[in-house]
Amino acid sequence: MPALWIAHVTVTDPDAYGEYAKLAGPAVAKHDGTFLARGGRVVQLEGKERPRNVVARFPSVEAAVECYNSPDYQEALSHARGASERELMVIEIDE
Repeated sequence: MPALWIAHVTVTDPDAYGEYAKLAGPAVAKHDGTFLARGGRVVQLEGKERPRNVVARFPSVEAAVECYNSPDYQEALSHARGASERELMVIEIDE
């Protein structure tokens, strides 16, 4: 079943986070991920607001987790650590 990768992000170092973004996109695509939303308009109804929100669709939970653990994505993530506060989850879509 397909899955969504959902990230809620506050960027604290735009330059370093920009490096993350350059590397993360190709890593996600390499694992058959497709971005559905990246930093668009958000209306926060509950919980902690994060100014940047990202949703990507993957063929499965396993594909999304494999992407996260891949050397390509981990290289990208090394630029986000210390440059952002993030929550990231993968949710299976009930289709």
